[in-house]
Amino acid sequence: MKENKLHVQQEQVEKLEELGSRLRQYRTQQSIPLEEVAAITRIQPRLLNAIEEGRLEQLPEPVYIQGFIRRFADALGLNGAEFASAFPTGSGISYIKPCWRNLPAAQLRPLHLYLLYVGLVIAAVSGLSLLVSRSAVQVVSIERDSWQTANLPEPNKPQQQLDSSQGTPGKAPSQNKPVQVGVTLKERSWIRVVADGKTEFEDILEEGTQRTWVADQQLTIRAGNAGGVMVEFNDEIAKKMGSQGEVEELTFAANPKS
Repeated sequence: MKENKLHVQQEQVEKLEELGSRLRQYRTQQSIPLEEVAAITRIQPRLLNAIEEGRLEQLPEPVYIQGFIRRFADALGLNGAEFASAFPTGSGISYIKPCWRNLPAAQLRPLHLYLLYVGLVIAAVSGLSLLVSRSAVQVVSIERDSWQTANLPEPNKPQQQLDSSQGTPGKAPSQNKPVQVGVTLKERSWIRVVADGKTEFEDILEEGTQRTWVADQQLTIRAGNAGGVMVEFNDEIAKKMGSQGEVEELTFAANPKS
């Protein structure tokens, strides 16, 4: 390879001397100053002078030299392309030089890059969808657990009190006590029940719920949506606690013994 390169370089030197001599001869015959040729070709005078004198070491790469020769010849009225083709650029042995394009990684075609890009996009979208789905499942799970927790009875309530609060109006509670209050929910409302000074219930009851509480002396019911709560005291006719959306509190006491 080294011998071939030296051979081509020697051929370039000889050919440049020949072509440069002919160009100078044509130029002087037409009495064209070198500066005028430089203005036409936009090539520096020192480079044109190096071409005429065959000084290869003062010129750039062979492919540029060939282009300079073509423009030089065109400026003198010659066939620049044909004239410059006689100068060897050494491109015939360039395939021997190692090139990064020959590496396996460099053999990717635009189609391969497009498929790779599509694959990355699909993977990213799938990952994002999975993340969003998991987040949605977690949110639904948290909301469901919160709702179930809100509707559980208070853990510290005695079992006897829980049982006494789950009756319905018209059905006698498990204990025969002087104060008996039943509620029927026409709309969802927060309810708090205090029997004989002790909180028996405090939570949200849904529409359609019926509950009954009893007490020995006094029972107080407080509702967050009084218009949606019907109250029945000791089997009397049920009455609405108050206006819709308003907070009302009613207290029921046992009748004094005569």
